[in-house]
Amino acid sequence: MSARPDFKTRAGAALADPVLKVAIDRTTGNAERKRAAALAAFPEFETARARGQAIKDHVTAHLGHYLEQFERNATARGAQVHWAADDAEARAIVTRICLAAEAKLVTRAKSMLGEEIGLPHALADAGIERVETDLAEHIIQLAGEAPSHIIWPAMHRTREQVAELFKTGHQPPPAAEDPATMVQSARRVLREKFLSADIGISGANFLVADTGATCTVTNEGNAELTTTPPRIHIVTAGIEKLVPSTAHAFALLRLLVRSATGGEMTQYTTFHAGPRRPGDADGPEEMHIVLVDNGRSRMLADEFREMLRCIRCGACMNHCVVYRQIGGHAYGGTYPGPMGSVLTPVLDGLAASRDLPNACTMNGRCAEVCPVGIPLPTLLRAWRRRSWREGLEPGSLRAGIGIWAQVARRPRLYRLATRIGLPLMRLFGKGGWIARLPLAGGWTAHRDLPRPAPQSFMDQYRAQQKARK
Repeated sequence: MSARPDFKTRAGAALADPVLKVAIDRTTGNAERKRAAALAAFPEFETARARGQAIKDHVTAHLGHYLEQFERNATARGAQVHWAADDAEARAIVTRICLAAEAKLVTRAKSMLGEEIGLPHALADAGIERVETDLAEHIIQLAGEAPSHIIWPAMHRTREQVAELFKTGHQPPPAAEDPATMVQSARRVLREKFLSADIGISGANFLVADTGATCTVTNEGNAELTTTPPRIHIVTAGIEKLVPSTAHAFALLRLLVRSATGGEMTQYTTFHAGPRRPGDADGPEEMHIVLVDNGRSRMLADEFREMLRCIRCGACMNHCVVYRQIGGHAYGGTYPGPMGSVLTPVLDGLAASRDLPNACTMNGRCAEVCPVGIPLPTLLRAWRRRSWREGLEPGSLRAGIGIWAQVARRPRLYRLATRIGLPLMRLFGKGGWIARLPLAGGWTAHRDLPRPAPQSFMDQYRAQQKARK
């Protein structure tokens, strides 16, 4: 098996793809505008954000208590609760349930936790057919790809590309390429799967401790069709999804939906409380809830504890200048963007993902828009410091920063270097921009560098002060 391209190679390929940039701009630009409009119509947002942060921090501080309460109440309602320490154990539990039920067909509602634990590959290895029921997940399943965004998994695909996928993946193919016709085609294909599935697998946006219920939030109704007709419903959820009560869940929903899609509420907000009971019109005969740790307990004890607040709204990546240039696949992990750059080192190890915390301009926009106030730039800096302490940075980088530090600590030497460097840089400029510059190819390969002013900032400042006297 060939080695996987590193982050810089993946990012370079993304930057060279003009169609990808069009697809990303269409979706993130629309998401940014809709979020801004939603918040303008919701003057209580800052108060709601403070409450949301307090709820998440309270649960984190008392996680053991709420986990026990949730298990007790979910079990009382007839659900079977399973505990998974890591991704391998979570995969094994889900696969074991499916094999014991002799399941041949499994439908799955969109779940990033399922992607995190590698569930799609585990089901395939067990010989079980998996059907993704979210429209965007259906698209990327046809394309054989992973999600590129946690809310819009197929945002890297244009409508024209989706039409080509449906032509080959749907039998018969759609009669036209307009969105309505293609949606109808997907509905026709998926409806048969909904009705014939042996097991439905979903994630959970929230786990309600005082009722033992799980909550799913969708706009398509696919989660309801995934979890209701099959004989067995399996929920996979991270342990940080807990909230004390239904009222707390709705407090966070006010933040989640506005930040994710710019709406007040989603079309479908469903609470699942155990399997079907005598007298119920529908529902599964069995309900299994797999609670997954997979590094979350470690985060409780270190500087990344605040990341456990995350409600997976995607706002940080919609406003990230880096994500909006390279898309989600370039990050290489389950979670892309700023939140992924914090979580991927937890899941995959810092040595394998040290480039991600460095792929940030530190402009702070992600922290500004986070609905639960996660200080993402601070957490990214923490990974950078740890990478430096553990000697993971390349020797050339460490040497270069060492030279820079020596110059920066000596004002006279720094001013001399500036006076020499500015005229040299200006020689490469044309029309106010620099298209190519030695030792700066990483920048100029995909964008132009502004041509510097004839004088440094300090020289201009001194001249201005002198003119005022």
